[in-house]
Amino acid sequence: MRFLGNIVWLLFGGIFMALGYVVAGLIMCLLIVTIPFGLQAFKLAAFTLFPFTSALVRRPEAGTGSVVGNVLWFILAGWWLALGHLVSALILTITIIGIPFAVVHMKLALVSLVPFGKEVIPRDMTAGRSVVVG
Repeated sequence: MRFLGNIVWLLFGGIFMALGYVVAGLIMCLLIVTIPFGLQAFKLAAFTLFPFTSALVRRPEAGTGSVVGNVLWFILAGWWLALGHLVSALILTITIIGIPFAVVHMKLALVSLVPFGKEVIPRDMTAGRSVVVG
């Protein structure tokens, strides 16, 4: 069932948002200093492609570096990626079938604003972890 959810998700905007993350990651990697942000963008692109078979969890050891990274990420790429998720969610709410996918876009919009301090893991490994999206 999760596999089917991922396939339908790709049709309902997942592929376009993943491409947005890839573009952001490529730009960040070209600027050398922002390579850690580019790597984060690629991680979020993979999660955006397959949100039903993986989960995003908080890392308990994340600290001040994650806060600084989130502030810089928000300024450099987070706000426009979140805007893309919001627009996709609004478009999907037109149909009843699209509403569950709009909810996923809204969750991903929050993640795209502050992604540092979180990691992507397989959904089966979430026991005892603080799940953010999944």
